[in-house]
Amino acid sequence: MTSRILITGGTGTLGRQVVPLLRAAGRDVRVLSRHGGEPGDGVDHLAGDLFEGKGIDPALDGVETVLHLAGGPKGDEVATRNLVEAAARAGVRHLVYISVIGADRVPLGWFTSKLAAERAVADSGLPWTTLRAAQFHELVLSMLQKMAKLPVIPVPGGLRFQPVDSGEVAARLVELTLGAPAGLVPDLPGPTVYGMRHLARSYLQASGRHRLTMPVRMPGKAGRVYRDGANLSHEAATGKRTWEDFLAAYPTI
Repeated sequence: MTSRILITGGTGTLGRQVVPLLRAAGRDVRVLSRHGGEPGDGVDHLAGDLFEGKGIDPALDGVETVLHLAGGPKGDEVATRNLVEAAARAGVRHLVYISVIGADRVPLGWFTSKLAAERAVADSGLPWTTLRAAQFHELVLSMLQKMAKLPVIPVPGGLRFQPVDSGEVAARLVELTLGAPAGLVPDLPGPTVYGMRHLARSYLQASGRHRLTMPVRMPGKAGRVYRDGANLSHEAATGKRTWEDFLAAYPTI
């Protein structure tokens, strides 16, 4: 008999795809989220707050594997430290973490927080696996939807993305979770690097919107980092689904 797998962030973009994949693999799942939920179909839902350290110990009861998907715009390192400390007390045998490509190269805000969280996992004394993925198509779409509300869309020169399909990331995380601890595994970027101008124009065309675009220069450290492509990956293995595939299949853009 196998123990339940604990998933943090199990109600988010990745979590909603990971949970049914793990269930299809015959594993029972426990989801830790701020609001909890009703159990059903081999899935338990418990309420807790990683940032405040609440509800973590009960969620880890009887758990040997943890898939840590929860994250936010800031404070990931605090939440992750609270989780790994509790996981070490509980005797967890495998902790899997999702990070972002460029965490070790982009010295800005969210990337810095993700790198600190990576280090908390690696220094925990637990057997661990960390996957760095590119930004999801959904995140790029959300950004463009907000920008399209402006009369003119600013297009920062040198800003490039390598968006990846969240379903492909979910499938890879399930594979890693069911496997042996592997440390830092190869990145998972999307198949194509896009400039911001291309992403904006393709979104406008797909959504039937008409906006002017205006090139702008990204100043300072942020500009240098992104022009150098520090947020990109040149790993040989990439996702398969392109930005164009995503737009064509998305129900409402």
